[in-house]
Amino acid sequence: MDHRPQPEYLETGLRPGPHAWQHAWYEVIFEAETPAGKAFDVVLLAAIVLSIAAVMLESVRSIREAWGPLLLAIEWGITLLFTAEFVARLACVARPLRYGVSFFGLVDIVSILPSYLALFLPGGQSFAIIRTLRLLRVFRVLKMGRHLSEANTLLTALRHTWPKITVFLTVIFCSIVILGTLMYLIEGRSGSGFDDIPTSVYWAIVTMTTVGYGDIAPVTPLGKFAAALIMLFGYAIIIVPTGIFSAEVMSGARSAATKCAACGQRASSADAKFCSACGAKLEERTADERR
Repeated sequence: MDHRPQPEYLETGLRPGPHAWQHAWYEVIFEAETPAGKAFDVVLLAAIVLSIAAVMLESVRSIREAWGPLLLAIEWGITLLFTAEFVARLACVARPLRYGVSFFGLVDIVSILPSYLALFLPGGQSFAIIRTLRLLRVFRVLKMGRHLSEANTLLTALRHTWPKITVFLTVIFCSIVILGTLMYLIEGRSGSGFDDIPTSVYWAIVTMTTVGYGDIAPVTPLGKFAAALIMLFGYAIIIVPTGIFSAEVMSGARSAATKCAACGQRASSADAKFCSACGAKLEERTADERR
């Protein structure tokens, strides 16, 4: 029987333990190709959705007063289920620690902690909403693992553009402090709410991000003129990081596209099957070749 790990677990190098029961558990818990494995994952996904719904409903006072004990029982039942599942995952793999520190292992740990923390920290169970991350397993259940590779394109683009974005954010931070201080000097004595520099900086952030709560507004002509310039500046800065990131994503997509052997033109996208210039069939490239 083939006990090769599914794609999402290859990065952690997980293998089943040496005993027969570990192989049997591994096949159910980690492999979604078998009927038992698929049923196991579907039950877990249903439990995750139920848990998230229970946490959200529990935050509504009227529902909490009427159904509080039931929601609490559901939450603890699911918490115990997830705890048993996590222990089973650790028990059936050859290297439990490696799974425990992997992405999904950490998500499993964080998803069960809120209920136990609630015993010492009232309201801590609300953090159970982080169980939403466990829904990422739906990609494996629905055989959509290949879509996860698209996330790597975004992460790669973010890594490449991060130095530029960092410089941009530094300039914006300095601009916000300067403009906030300027508005304090202009409006500080007008009674319009610009009573101190931190408040004025808060107004500059709200204004430049085009949120515009309206809780503070300039009243002097000079203040209104400065605010108008800041608003226009805010619209201008929004497109800068978006343009940088978009250009990097497009550049990565072009570099990943296959080059046509017939005419030498590069395909319009990495997923193209035929050349858009001559119509010739493109050769398949592996993920390593695309990188």
